[in-house]
Order: sequence, then C-alpha cells, then structure tokens
Amino acid sequence: MEITESHLEPTAEPQIILTDEAQYYLQKAGQWAYFLGIIGFIVTGFIVIAALFAGAVFSAMAKLNPMTPYPANMGVYMTFFYMLIAAFNFFFSLYIYQFGNRIKNAILYNNTQEVTVALGKLKSFFKLWGIATIVVIAVYILAFIGLIIAGINAASVMRGGTQL
Repeated sequence: MEITESHLEPTAEPQIILTDEAQYYLQKAGQWAYFLGIIGFIVTGFIVIAALFAGAVFSAMAKLNPMTPYPANMGVYMTFFYMLIAAFNFFFSLYIYQFGNRIKNAILYNNTQEVTVALGKLKSFFKLWGIATIVVIAVYILAFIGLIIAGINAASVMRGGTQL
C-alpha cells in the first residue's frame, strides 16, 4: 500500500489582520519593552562598574587582612563573572529594547514589515531567555550531583573510609 502526500500550495500569501485592540496591546507592550530595555542598559552599566571595582576590592581586602579567606587574585575571577553577567544582561536589554522601539513605530505608521522585524527581535529575546534557562537548569543539576557526591564522600570519611 502506497501512501501519497498531497502538498497544498497556497494561492495567496496569508495575512493576519490586527484589530485596533490588538494594535493597542502591541503598542502598550512596546512601550513597556522600551522602558525595560532602557532600565536594562542602566543596570548593565552598574554591573560593568561593579566588575571594574571587584579586582580592587579583593586586592584591598587581601592587603588589609592577610588572613582573609579570599585570595587577592579572586577579583580577576569576580570581574570576569560580572562581565559575563553584564554581557547577558546587555543582550536581553538590547533585544527587548529593539522590539519595543520597532513595534511602537510599526503600529504608529501601520508598517507590516516593521511589525515582522519587531516580532523577530521578540523571538530573539525569548530564544536567549530559553537558552539561559537551559544553562541554569544544567548548572543546578550539576551542582545537585556534586552535592550528592560530596555528601557521600563526607559520610565515607566519617565512617573511616577513603575519599572518592
């Protein structure tokens, strides 16, 4: 028995017509996205400033108290970590800002192509959010496994066994 697939070719390009209410919602969403993007850029700036001072803070702590549990070069790692957070925050802010800016203009000027570009920026924002979520979940799983291994190791040492 042969199965044949029939492919229907669309006769005309499908169109979505946005009602006035839908356009209003998109415009309001764009205003909030624009605001959140600007706030995100400001927060990114604060994170970068904190990253630049992290090295100096850890060095000063090591000089003031040589018995501090943090080595002087810990600031380099903290600077890297904060810069990584700033980079992620920048791209989140950029995508949401671009969506907000473009969707506001698209609704204002009734420009379908600009709506498409704006929704592409929104897709990029959610794609980045999804990737970040997967990474965080993976880190949580690895940390949980590490804690289980450390617990088993500690229990083994307490019973007089050897470390793993």
